Amino acid sequence: MPVLQQLLARLATQDACLVQVESTQGSAPRDTGAWMAVFAQDQLGTIGGGHLEWQAASKARDLLARGGAPLSERFALGPRLGQCCGGVVQLRFERIAQADSARLAQSLAPVCSPVAVFGAGHVGAALVQLLGTLPLHITWVDSREQLFPPGLPAQVQTEYSDPIEMAVADLAPGSSVFILTHDHQQDLQITQACLQRQRQHGDLDLIGLIGSATKRASFAHRLAERGFADAEFARITCPIGLPGIHGKEPEVIAIAVAAQLLLHLQRAQHA
Repeated sequence: MPVLQQLLARLATQDACLVQVESTQGSAPRDTGAWMAVFAQDQLGTIGGGHLEWQAASKARDLLARGGAPLSERFALGPRLGQCCGGVVQLRFERIAQADSARLAQSLAPVCSPVAVFGAGHVGAALVQLLGTLPLHITWVDSREQLFPPGLPAQVQTEYSDPIEMAVADLAPGSSVFILTHDHQQDLQITQACLQRQRQHGDLDLIGLIGSATKRASFAHRLAERGFADAEFARITCPIGLPGIHGKEPEVIAIAVAAQLLLHLQRAQHA
């Protein structure tokens, strides 16, 4: 269960103190907006660990016990805290209860980038399992509905589509797309559908195709025969995966692809 959902469930029976990073200067273990909820005996989430988190949890339990208005405090990450980050973190402390649930569900909800994974085989399953731990909204598509496992995270939506490429038209704008089905012809049809959507709307983000340099050359030739220019096919990333991560095991490929996606999203965010 995502940590925010755990918090909302627990607030039904017990209060907590919300500790949130208001601002940072210099090096800091977490960015603005990171949070943890401190209960009398334990906590959910993290603001970065270390002595900073230990002191913040102690202060949060004090506020939880005595009550009082929300407050902010500045923490310098130097020798006094036993941390050598050298930055400054401003933390906000606020007692929260069940009555705050609706507000917290909105204010603490992470911004989830849309991702589409085509293919529910070994690599697709490993990739969805990994991406499902991240703040992403995942659409998982296959023409073989029986392959989707039960118990997926809430942010993973499965979609049966036959023909599989028809699902491309319904993807959320800004989606990053990974094409890794069991069938090269399906991969080709999905790739063509993505290029057609880019031609019409230009609203897809990273488009990744699993395969070798040989597969890339073959697809480029076949799509050129279908009227797509080299510049259009250049939008396709193939092979996929962060360079330098080697291995053909599904889990290794999934890690390399997830790392590539995160790097792409972070660069886009700071562009």
